[in-house]
Amino acid sequence: MTDTIRAGVIGFGLAGRIFHAAVIHATPGLELAAIVQRTGDEAAKAYPQVKICRSIEELLADESIRLIAVGTPSSSHFEVAEQCLRADRDVVIDKPFALTSDDAAQLIRLARERKRLLTAYQNRRWDGDFKTVEKMLVSGLLGRLVTFESHFDRFRPEPRLRGWRENGGPGGGTLFDLGSHLIDQALTLFGNPEKIFASVRIDRDNGVVDDVFDITLFYKRLTAYLRASTLTKAPGARFTLHGTQGSFVKFGLDPQEDQLKGGILFDAPGFGQEPEEAWGKLYMEGAAPERVETEVGDYRGIYANVRDALLGKAKLVVAPEQAWRTTRLIELARESSSEGRVLPVDLSNKP
Repeated sequence: MTDTIRAGVIGFGLAGRIFHAAVIHATPGLELAAIVQRTGDEAAKAYPQVKICRSIEELLADESIRLIAVGTPSSSHFEVAEQCLRADRDVVIDKPFALTSDDAAQLIRLARERKRLLTAYQNRRWDGDFKTVEKMLVSGLLGRLVTFESHFDRFRPEPRLRGWRENGGPGGGTLFDLGSHLIDQALTLFGNPEKIFASVRIDRDNGVVDDVFDITLFYKRLTAYLRASTLTKAPGARFTLHGTQGSFVKFGLDPQEDQLKGGILFDAPGFGQEPEEAWGKLYMEGAAPERVETEVGDYRGIYANVRDALLGKAKLVVAPEQAWRTTRLIELARESSSEGRVLPVDLSNKP
């Protein structure tokens, strides 16, 4: 008997191709057994040894496939995940986990009823820069943290109106796309905030869906600022941390996404590593700024954890209740932006 878990990926766009198929294929103990691509032959060319299905039903008919990754457009996440859970499969949903907290809660209850694993693909917990921030906070070098800033800024002045993320349809926009990650990272580091204030808006001339957000999370003695923009040409810090004993500033984005898009795979020398000039800097009183080596990122970590959770060897790192919490914060951010006021964060009704 083997412990290898056969997995299928639904969707072969950016998410399915780069963040699921490639990562599953590279994770020991998982077998990429099938991919659903309704039309086209890109999946067959990329993975000639893998079964290509033209429908979800065709995939689910193969009862040897236990784990399903949902990499479809965001508007279909709930429907597809529900179908897979009802077929008694374990499910990883790409972000956003769901478009509403009610839908997220419904999926969680269904997974419990069916006794299936359910999680959100929060791969950016395995970014090297985020792992470095975690290590910095654990070290205590900064003293008591008072300010945390997390930015994911890009310069894309022209909307890609042909793509579902920017054409105005449900599930599109920067808040769902990047807010899902930045909120999850903040909640992972600091837990539930007391209050939230947000501005979610369209900055681009031809934009039809939100392309920038500024979110402020208020804790008892800490304020966290989260921002993503499509109109930031000048490079800015990815993370900025200020504490009672010093500061840490980190520029640049984790290299894994660009490496995978460029065909550089996990076993390539230097994968996930940053050059020294990209390392963050630690600023302490009475000392010269010191470069801090960036931890090596590895997106295989999330699927390795899913594998181990399925085998009863580890606790699931990204619990579905955490995905519900992130979804609820996205709803509160939109509400705060619409009403122009600070809102209390009450998460007592979690599923």
